[in-house]
Amino acid sequence: MKERKARLLFIATLVVTDVMMAAAAFYGAYWLRRWIPVPDLALDLLPPDRYLHLMGAHVLAVLLTLAYFRLYRLARSPSQVDEFYRIVGAGTVGTVIGVALAYLLYKNTPLEVDYPRGMVLYAWLLTIVLVTLGRLAHGWLRTALQARGWGRSRVLIVGTGEVARMILHKIRGNPGMGYEVVGVVATNGPPDAALPAPILGHAGDLAHLIQEHQVDEVIIALPEATHQEILTLISRCERGQATIKVFPDVFQIMAGQVDIGDMGGLPLLTLRDVALRGWRQAAKRAMDIVGATVGLILFSPLMLLTAVLIKLDSPGPVFYIQERMGLDARPFPMLKFRSMRQDAEAHGPGWTRPNDPRVTRIGNILRRLNVDELPQLINVLLGEMSLVGPRPERPYYVAQFRRSIPRYMDRHRAKAGMTGWAQVNGLRGDTSIVERTKYDLWYIENWSLLLDIKILIRTFFNLFRLPNAY
Repeated sequence: MKERKARLLFIATLVVTDVMMAAAAFYGAYWLRRWIPVPDLALDLLPPDRYLHLMGAHVLAVLLTLAYFRLYRLARSPSQVDEFYRIVGAGTVGTVIGVALAYLLYKNTPLEVDYPRGMVLYAWLLTIVLVTLGRLAHGWLRTALQARGWGRSRVLIVGTGEVARMILHKIRGNPGMGYEVVGVVATNGPPDAALPAPILGHAGDLAHLIQEHQVDEVIIALPEATHQEILTLISRCERGQATIKVFPDVFQIMAGQVDIGDMGGLPLLTLRDVALRGWRQAAKRAMDIVGATVGLILFSPLMLLTAVLIKLDSPGPVFYIQERMGLDARPFPMLKFRSMRQDAEAHGPGWTRPNDPRVTRIGNILRRLNVDELPQLINVLLGEMSLVGPRPERPYYVAQFRRSIPRYMDRHRAKAGMTGWAQVNGLRGDTSIVERTKYDLWYIENWSLLLDIKILIRTFFNLFRLPNAY
């Protein structure tokens, strides 16, 4: 109950913040129009109090549009990039509706005044900027309060395997999400030895455990369970009156975009065709060329300094060339700055581990800051890689994974990338290959230029905080 009250309070204060920002945007637009009388040079503005009713129409329209764009559904781990996209859309539509609303309400009335075009333009721009800033401040405050335990949801995780461990680490590594894990519930599988939470009981005790521990939310972390098993668990949870979330399996991840059709009356689901061909392929390649060119120019001083430091730190070449598998499982030579000793793989390939003795002193810094990946901009420019895509693996590991992981080779339907959807969600380094593959498949099935831009932005902000960057 406390969690629900806190959530309602968060939403109410967010509405107040949006009202204040939209009103400030309109007021700022008035003064900008007064200071910069373009394009309505011949129009004299009235005193500001004569435009208060127009401000009311603008604020109301923006508020309703924000609600229509579902911007009052508070996510636990919101994507600021996605939210900004929607704010731009809501601010644009809201400003247009505000103008139309003012015309309909006040035309041929004593309150009728001219609404300058320049003022409309400024109101649109300021609404987007100020609402975004207001929501960033509100989100920061909300995250800080939740990290201190205010308004947290008590969570019970069903499952004791690798996925449950991954969810636990994600929650504990992000206290601002507002989750408090009370424990996990065992199923038929063996518990993960590294599970950092108490096992409270068995799946058959779900309803009782939800009541006993006052659970607000249940996360079912059993991606390999059958549909009947999931339905049974949901039925038990519903008796406990808790919110239910299910970690998806591979098909559910892929089926984010489907068409529903039929075959002689029989319903069929058709996965969206997102093959990178035609204009899509050309647009992505154009973004790669521009991004790689700009990156090489901007980072050339850093890359030159890195090359000098590598030569001074340890004997051996500056670059490390490694064969990786790219588009259509074709091998290509991937470039990296050398971060290990020259004889690091004298006994065969192996995963890099935390505090790996093979990593040089300067190599540790390069890996932490991801500077060792910068030469791959050359691979991107040559067309062997993309800025965004599934991370390429070595043929040695691909041969292993294709035998044990379903649909692993489908990740080669897209060009390998310097960064990817799995990486910005924390799945890099010594993490589950199965889960990485799921994220890669989701990316391939849901690709768009906006998604690529979102991943690049998140990569930039994640550079210095990913725990597995070694």
